[in-house]
Amino acid sequence: MAHESHRRPYGRVARLTFIVLLTIGLLGIEGSYKRHVKPFKDAILSSNSFREMRLSRVLYGLALTAATWAQSGVVDTYIATESPIAKAGVLANIGSDGSKSSGAKAGVVIASPSTTNPDYLYTWTRDSSLVFKAIIDWYTHGQDTSASIRTKIDQFVSAEAAQQQVSNPSGDVSSGGLGEPKFNIDLSAFTGAWGRPQRDGPALRATAMITYANWLLSEGNTSYVGDTLWPILQLDLDYVANNWNSTGFDLWEEISSSSFFTTAVQHRSLREGATLATALSKSSLASTYTTQAANALCFLQSYWNPTGYITANTGGGRSGKDANGVLASIHTFDADAGCDAATFQPCSDKALANLKTYVDAFRSIYGINSGIAANGAVATGRYPEDSYQGGNPWYLTTAAVAEQLYDALIVWKTQGTIEVTSISQPFFQQFSSSVAVGTYASSTSTYTALISAVQDFADGFISIHGKYTPTGGGLAEQFDKDNGTPVSAVDLTWSYAAITTAFEARAGVVPASWGAAGLTVPTTCSTSGGGGGGGGTVAVTFNVQATTQFGENIYLTGSVDALQNWSPDDALPLSAQNYPTWSITVNLPASTLIQYKYIRKFNGQITWESDPNNSFTTPQSGSFTLNDSWR
Repeated sequence: MAHESHRRPYGRVARLTFIVLLTIGLLGIEGSYKRHVKPFKDAILSSNSFREMRLSRVLYGLALTAATWAQSGVVDTYIATESPIAKAGVLANIGSDGSKSSGAKAGVVIASPSTTNPDYLYTWTRDSSLVFKAIIDWYTHGQDTSASIRTKIDQFVSAEAAQQQVSNPSGDVSSGGLGEPKFNIDLSAFTGAWGRPQRDGPALRATAMITYANWLLSEGNTSYVGDTLWPILQLDLDYVANNWNSTGFDLWEEISSSSFFTTAVQHRSLREGATLATALSKSSLASTYTTQAANALCFLQSYWNPTGYITANTGGGRSGKDANGVLASIHTFDADAGCDAATFQPCSDKALANLKTYVDAFRSIYGINSGIAANGAVATGRYPEDSYQGGNPWYLTTAAVAEQLYDALIVWKTQGTIEVTSISQPFFQQFSSSVAVGTYASSTSTYTALISAVQDFADGFISIHGKYTPTGGGLAEQFDKDNGTPVSAVDLTWSYAAITTAFEARAGVVPASWGAAGLTVPTTCSTSGGGGGGGGTVAVTFNVQATTQFGENIYLTGSVDALQNWSPDDALPLSAQNYPTWSITVNLPASTLIQYKYIRKFNGQITWESDPNNSFTTPQSGSFTLNDSWR
């Protein structure tokens, strides 16, 4: 009887555990912990039996594992059903034979078939390049090597080559036109008012085509790379090398300044462009791209806010907390670089800290996030101050969070360690409040626990994505912040592409390396795009005709140190001695491409001159005078 009395507590707990585990497994829904595991934990931890208590802890751990399994099963089911739908959604929006892209030329990606509220029946260089980078990865990774996919890639190349030559409001192919953000789907110029230029497009297009070029070279097809791809690539890479430090509109087309996403993808394109140029025996160009890549990498560090996040833009007046940083991290992922912080790799301490700050910014502003635990996955949008279409979560940004976490898991599992720094510690403390700064090997329980927790966290974002995906799997741009119904443009191509790449990251698919490993941030940074050709300086006088009101003054800033590196706060004041002509003389590096703008300051408000940037090349020696009018 004594023996039997010892077994009874275990029997009660075991029976209760079985019931809870079975319930959680059958429910398979998010929130299992809060609604099912926590009450179970509270009940079993109230036991007066020491032995029962010890067993209860083990069983509590099993219950948590069951909750994880339940969510994982939901995610597996969603991936199985949504993957083919998302792929079909991408292909339907590519001309000329896509089922929803009527009127688009072959290889042209429409943003969405939506024509009213909003009208997205255009082709954006950024969206098109990100979409075709995903398609090129399908092909080069062997996921879809069908002839139809190869044909679409080649049609994309032809379409982009034609688009480069279209004169538009930003200029022509040699005078800034590559920075034009969008075109009509027949590849004619869009001439309406818009936020232009946008300087991420050429870099992203270069990255997509370099990925294709590298695969073709590995297959021995040098002629197509040299004769067809390289002329397109050189135009884009030269544009990036000359303009990476010029202001432009961000990827949301709202703020004109320098933008983290833009600088990050520009840096990547220049690095891989230099490697390809070397392979094609174009050493001079490779040297130029390498030099400007180092400068861009140096500038990239300036976006980091020591309070724990990436400041998305240098202007705009917002908090700076933005999907911009998460998107940059996944689109510059290079597993060979490990957890490198200089390039903000997904598992780097800065990228993880930024992800936490970004995600937390949405916890209290969307109704659908109400009641979710402080360390649970939530729906995320572009930035917390967003008001476009009501300011809602976006499918692509929610997927991007999951993808960054999956990318981080790929690297941690490969290297067999997780490093917790003082910067990333708050991120990891979401899952283990007592985790200390240090490096945890795969043989430690801390490593195992963190891997499991981050995997579950990442899956949570996919669960939310699936929860608000309507029957049929169609993905709009946004979903309503209060009830989760689809909002804004229907069948957004970027939404479809974004969820496919998140699914691939979860499956452990590793994109080709682009050369991020082993990079060193220069100790001395130069911010002049295009490189300088001679030593010494020349005296340049800037004259601008500008009428002002009392108390208003004119300032100058630009792309080199002597012009304060585009800083409005440190801009150089001009003299009004010969009003309405404002003047200043500055010593600038000789034989260097310079970009600049005038700004107005009045009662603490700053007004930039309109785009595009002014530009000129300084002479080898002597002096130079510029006569401008405010615009």
